[in-house]
Amino acid sequence: MLDGSLLARWLAAAFGLTLLLAALRPSSAYFGLTGSEPLTILPLTLEPEVAAQAHYKACDRLKLERKQRRMCRRDPGVAETLVEAVSMSALECQYQFRFERWNCTLDGRYRASLLKRGFKETAFLYAISSAGLTHALAKACSAGRMERCTCDEAPDLENREAWQWGGCGDNLKYSSKFVKEFLGRRSSKDLRARVDFHNNLVGVKVIKAGVETTCKCHGVSGSCTVRTCWRQLAPFHEVGKHLKHKYETALKVGSTTNEATGEAGAISPPRGRASGAGSSDPLPRTPELVHLDDSPSFCLAGRFSPGTAGRRCHREKNCESICCGRGHNTQSRVVTRPCQCQVRWCCYVECRQCTQREEVYTCKG
Repeated sequence: MLDGSLLARWLAAAFGLTLLLAALRPSSAYFGLTGSEPLTILPLTLEPEVAAQAHYKACDRLKLERKQRRMCRRDPGVAETLVEAVSMSALECQYQFRFERWNCTLDGRYRASLLKRGFKETAFLYAISSAGLTHALAKACSAGRMERCTCDEAPDLENREAWQWGGCGDNLKYSSKFVKEFLGRRSSKDLRARVDFHNNLVGVKVIKAGVETTCKCHGVSGSCTVRTCWRQLAPFHEVGKHLKHKYETALKVGSTTNEATGEAGAISPPRGRASGAGSSDPLPRTPELVHLDDSPSFCLAGRFSPGTAGRRCHREKNCESICCGRGHNTQSRVVTRPCQCQVRWCCYVECRQCTQREEVYTCKG
């Protein structure tokens, strides 16, 4: 039976793809920012045979488990969507933690060490990753980038007789099913796998909770005799904010840990929260992030982060916290930026160059 360790392996390989993405750009994709999503990968046009070969090679580059690789190869759009999900999740993680001591550092050994432990930060990584994959797949279906799925065509809406289903809704039903199969099933014996699986599902549930129904009216003289409606996912930035709040209120699940081996034993219910009357399952039934271990301070360089020495901070906002009481350096510099911009007909923007002095604050070592 598959368990949560599948997600750990995928995360370890997937977050490492941030270094591989540059190599993929010239031949398979380029990156573009849009107004509603942090990052979108836009495919280039390839010949069918070349595209098929590129698709298989892309799946092999991801270093997936056998079942995951088979699922990846099943649809030419999966590999690209997996890479997009990784990029989107990593960017959102870094954005949400930009003012924290741990700023979602995912480089090399820090990532590997972090994923081996049950910190709050690890719980967030599991949730944001499964959420990113669910979101990216649902969007890829509605955008026509997948062969095995299309728009969401089966709504559960009240008063359906007065509504006409139209538009192209994000296919959350397909993406949720795919993600659960792709990331594995819950293990009833492995403590860490159960916690990871729980946090994985939290990410999927947050995506589901953010679904909105968008409608447009059709009729004579602006009447609404017929409404065309479709379902859309919330922008991924909203998902990130929701998961960041869950991170801040995450519940610690007590464990007996062998310090010599690092292996956890029996677990006790989350502190301050019951898992349900008569339930022997110590994990909460509500979609809250849970963790096993207390997080390190992340102040000094170590196994889990490079520390905060040299990190830029905002004097009135977070220097005291990020610099861990060591104080900060102040550097004054002159910068030139575009200012007083005006749109000229037709069709360009004209700006003046303004020079100003600003102060930059960085943490002392």
